[in-house]
Amino acid sequence: MSMERSVGTTGPSMPWLWHILPGPEVTRTLGMAVLGLLLALTVWQLVVTLFGVPSYLVPAPTDVAGALVQDRALLLAAAGPTILEAFLGFLLGNTVALLVAVSFVYNKVVEEMFYPVAILVKTIPVVAIAPVLKIILGNGIEPKIVIAALICFFPTLVNSVRGFRAVNPQLLELMHVLSASRTEVFLRIRIYSALPYVFSALKISVTMCVLGAIVGEWIGANQGIGYLLLQSMFDFNAPRLFATILTASIIAIAGFAIVSMLEKWIIRWDPGVAM
Repeated sequence: MSMERSVGTTGPSMPWLWHILPGPEVTRTLGMAVLGLLLALTVWQLVVTLFGVPSYLVPAPTDVAGALVQDRALLLAAAGPTILEAFLGFLLGNTVALLVAVSFVYNKVVEEMFYPVAILVKTIPVVAIAPVLKIILGNGIEPKIVIAALICFFPTLVNSVRGFRAVNPQLLELMHVLSASRTEVFLRIRIYSALPYVFSALKISVTMCVLGAIVGEWIGANQGIGYLLLQSMFDFNAPRLFATILTASIIAIAGFAIVSMLEKWIIRWDPGVAM
């Protein structure tokens, strides 16, 4: 009640904004996470300082912060290609996964034929696939996108199939009584049933696709976060190495936050959506 009143009395009405802003429980969780992070950084700083650990082995948080400032242009330049590769891989992998999930739900033969293939692909280590993709697709952006897509594919496929099938039988019976077509059932019932499952998978894959892009850059690249990680390692530049790792984490966290906000906005009717 109070929230609705405040929205109506503070100028331009933006009710959608209340659905994507974090609630009190999420804010408290984030606050505790920040507190825990600060505590861990303090302990890290004290251990490195008291025991005199060389910065080329384990840099102190202050050294990492200095590298973030000093090498910010280099880090931003490396982040651009990785973000692009991860984003395109995220789109490709999840789009294909959703299409395959629909085909599995509506065609049992297709599912029995290709579900084992999907499981087989998932069991192959990405590091083993990357050199093969490099040989087939070359040294361009394509193998990085495909690796990111492969990492995204399986979680979304499994969750989407489960979501499309997690429909209230009474709703299906009602649609049958109304002589609804399969397309109408899909658009009006199955999509809404699957959305919470799909977004759960998307929040996993949006972080994993960054890892996939970085692995692809390890195999062969002259730019990106993965390339900068290898370069920093070969140069024994531990502060920049840790700063690059932190940059990759920030990219993944930002992607997770964006997907979480989209989830709260799109399926705001679901009381179980908190973050």
